[in-house]
Amino acid sequence: MNTTILGIETSCDDSSAAVIRNGYLLSNVIASQEVHRQYGGVVPELASRAHQKNIIPVVDAALRQADIRKEEVDAVAFTRGPGLLGSLLVGTSFAKGFALSTGAKLIEVNHLHAHILSNFLQEEGKEKSLPQFPFLCLLVSGGHTQIIVLRDYFDMEIIGQTIDDAAGEAFDKCAKQMGLSYPGGPVVDRHASEGNSAAFRFSKPKIAGFDYSFSGLKTSFLYTLRDKLIENPQFVEKNLTDLCASLQQTIVDILTDKLVKASVATGITEIAVAGGVAANSGLRDAMTALAKEKEWTVHLPEFRFTTDNAAMIGITGYFKYLKGIFSGQDVTPAARLERAL
Repeated sequence: MNTTILGIETSCDDSSAAVIRNGYLLSNVIASQEVHRQYGGVVPELASRAHQKNIIPVVDAALRQADIRKEEVDAVAFTRGPGLLGSLLVGTSFAKGFALSTGAKLIEVNHLHAHILSNFLQEEGKEKSLPQFPFLCLLVSGGHTQIIVLRDYFDMEIIGQTIDDAAGEAFDKCAKQMGLSYPGGPVVDRHASEGNSAAFRFSKPKIAGFDYSFSGLKTSFLYTLRDKLIENPQFVEKNLTDLCASLQQTIVDILTDKLVKASVATGITEIAVAGGVAANSGLRDAMTALAKEKEWTVHLPEFRFTTDNAAMIGITGYFKYLKGIFSGQDVTPAARLERAL
């Protein structure tokens, strides 16, 4: 018997819908919002208005690409949070209306939980090895940086997290200091491929345990630019590739150093990466190298599943459906969620 899940993601500025059937992805449609580039960051009010325009066409396209009728959907999974409240409200309201009109079950999904489970996405004809429990997941995005132990799809423990800024935020804010466009992380990555990662040294935090900190790195980067620009107003322009390469290498070193310590402490060598920063080429290269050096089994999501997408919401909804974990019509979106599930 088929189990068909419609996934909906509206946590920030991408409207996305996807269809999962029996754990396999049939479609994944994303409508991005270019309007935010001119402001150097996401404007919440503009994001929620765009979601209102995009949500119906995106869902319609996902159903058409999957070649299914809305009546075939067994459950609609949606991002409840964390995220921008106005954006979440659009997706939540649509999901509740869809469930009421079709009789489908309603499943709320934690956005961060979905990023982790994106490593379990499969497509027909593209079978791949999946993480085996227990495994460690390095979750890195614009708003979160965590090391998580997963013993089951729904049994997870955060053993390390940032005490201030996230890795993705560090990329974006340092990029802004160099005058690069938003979002800055991918731009830094492109320039870093042509630069010398040992050209500049920036501060690395000394935090106990498995926790992270990136505020000191941002300050160190800012002071370096300030001092060098006094000496040479064209410093950034003339050293852009080396600055990007050195910044990226520092962030990657901070991330992987703690991950290695966590692996040693837990004895877990099954490692996964998730979140937007999982698309960074420096981090992916470092993880591939560590897999050989430490004899790890490393799982890296496809690039299209690293950023916000409904496929990861759908696969999380699928596993919840199998467990019989459903939501009621009284569910409301939450900008912050304390629990990972």
